[in-house]
Amino acid sequence: MSSAAPRALRVGERALLVELACGEATEAFHAELLRRRAAGELPGVREIVPAARTVLLDGVADPDRLAAELSGWEVGPLPARVGAAIGIPVRYDGPDLAEVAALWGVSVEAAVRIHTAAEFRVAFCGFAPGFGYLTGLDERYGVPRRTTPRTAVPAGSVALAGPYTGVYPRSSPGGWQLIGSTDVVLWDTGREPAALLTPGTLVRFTVEGAAAGGGR
Repeated sequence: MSSAAPRALRVGERALLVELACGEATEAFHAELLRRRAAGELPGVREIVPAARTVLLDGVADPDRLAAELSGWEVGPLPARVGAAIGIPVRYDGPDLAEVAALWGVSVEAAVRIHTAAEFRVAFCGFAPGFGYLTGLDERYGVPRRTTPRTAVPAGSVALAGPYTGVYPRSSPGGWQLIGSTDVVLWDTGREPAALLTPGTLVRFTVEGAAAGGGR
């Protein structure tokens, strides 16, 4: 993880946008912010919203003071993953699965084993309500987006792009590589919270219909 100090930018009167060097540093910094807020060290901060390489803090009483303090924080590596992971059963039947397996240099069956063996963490959310950007695959399994995006990706599609795995919560255009599908509901306004996946949530994908621990 890069040791570069975070860079804080004012956003309006009560917010800061903190820029980090890489995705791993952003996840670690987000976890540190949550720890400090839980300890009462960030009074008034209402929202902490991570993205790929930034974290937005809203409700900052004294943005200039906090921005100055951030440069002196000691932020360790991302904490060990604890707690139960949300299980998402998947039909590994995506139209791009064979292409992904070829990019990885393995068989389709091996590609499924690789994906189900990983433990994922939601790094941040965006694109559409309920869509989480999940990290957890080894960097050698990063894949490019499709050259030509699809005009409509079905809801529940499990997909890969770059270092991320995601599940489309609704039908929408998209250029990610589709490796499977799930019936799990990612966004439900009748649920609290509406989003099944929130930053920091642990996730494991399983082969639909497999016994517990199957597909690993």
